[in-house]
Amino acid sequence: MVRKGHTGFVFKVALMGKILVTGAAGQIGTELVERLCSRYGRENIIATDLKFPHVPECEHGQMDVTSRDSVDEFFREHSIDSVYHLAAVLSARGEENPGRAFDVNANGTKNVLDASLRSGVKRVLIPSTIGVFGPQTPKRKVPVETVTRPVTMYGITKIFCELLGEYYFRKYRLDVRGLRLPGIISYKSPPGGGTTDYSIEMIVSAVKGKSYTCFLRSDTRLPMMYIPDAIESIIKLSEADGGKLIHRTDFNVSAFDFTPGELETELRKYFSGFSVEYRPDERQKIAETWPSTLDCRAAVDEWGFSPRFDMSRMVEDMVRNLSDQSSPAGKR
Repeated sequence: MVRKGHTGFVFKVALMGKILVTGAAGQIGTELVERLCSRYGRENIIATDLKFPHVPECEHGQMDVTSRDSVDEFFREHSIDSVYHLAAVLSARGEENPGRAFDVNANGTKNVLDASLRSGVKRVLIPSTIGVFGPQTPKRKVPVETVTRPVTMYGITKIFCELLGEYYFRKYRLDVRGLRLPGIISYKSPPGGGTTDYSIEMIVSAVKGKSYTCFLRSDTRLPMMYIPDAIESIIKLSEADGGKLIHRTDFNVSAFDFTPGELETELRKYFSGFSVEYRPDERQKIAETWPSTLDCRAAVDEWGFSPRFDMSRMVEDMVRNLSDQSSPAGKR
């Protein structure tokens, strides 16, 4: 079934055919692949990355997004209908190696978009980030349309990807979509080198009965989301009726916000002796350029964004699952 959108373009309502996930071995990719397999069938999912620490139970292979030849060859060999392009170098690691971040995030995205055009791919979803904001951005209830002057290579490349995706949509009618993810909290896969990783590290330390040294100040407020809501939001946007979308590649999404100090207080409800020492490092400077809260009304109105987890439910679920993993039964 197809519908005509407000721009006059025609969109497919349901995804069909092979679904490619790049960056499938990462924090989000690992769980997205699992969710897509259960939703569409394992035979319809192709997972790619440079390496696979845990091979998903679906078709998989190695693909280097920075190599145009590698991407083109992979697309030629597979009949791909839609793409979830997750391959990226995150904020903190991007500052350690800016050249690598630019190559993966900017050149890699262009390679995937070009291959998608040549192969007749119907839809490409590219997660963006709150890293696109900068020091001049308002701090609270930040709307989609605002000042975006990032000061990290991660943010610079991601605002480039937002604009590039919009360009390919307008010029070539390639259905590119994206959402600006906040800090993502998860327990199944390790974080990927982002500035909000302290939240996962703090919870893991509390469950293990260890103290924690936080690399951000205790009062640094940032928007966050639990991974089940992040995964469902990515899929929900991809499946949304394109004719109802006013925005394309830059939807703000966030479920809650907190400071390291507030997370420490919440964890003490479960672990009364838990303690945190605050030693801000270079990541503090990155966090200070980001907003503390986002205005997510565009995502709510245009495709029904509706996260289920608040901070308390997230901590409860994280503690339960991490405790299960650390128990003798969980290790077997």
